[in-house]
Amino acid sequence: QVQLVESGGGLVQAGGSLRLSCAASGRFFWSYTMGWFRQGPGKEREFVAAVTENSATTYYADSVKGRFTISRDNAKNTVYLQMNSLKPEDTAVYYCAATGRFRTTAPEGFNSWGQGTQVTVSS
Repeated sequence: QVQLVESGGGLVQAGGSLRLSCAASGRFFWSYTMGWFRQGPGKEREFVAAVTENSATTYYADSVKGRFTISRDNAKNTVYLQMNSLKPEDTAVYYCAATGRFRTTAPEGFNSWGQGTQVTVSS
């Protein structure tokens, strides 16, 4: 498995931007599909975005399409989530996740998780 550490969260006003980073340790980072999920207060964890191992394909939740961009740098073992035009409803703990066998964007399809980073968007 791969170990994941997120960073880049914080407090931002509505309409602002943040870039989250997820640093991975362990071997074969390049072979994992990487995802971002979030969990807001009183809500279930939900899918945000994913990128396949060679960056050939990206997936986004409808709620973030056109505002968020996922990318990865396999040379740095890092995946990013650029978040623009943030809304108060984007407030959540954001988690990075990895899977070696991508089948679904549901959380149960990912088996390595980071500790999460808080993103708070004020109105």
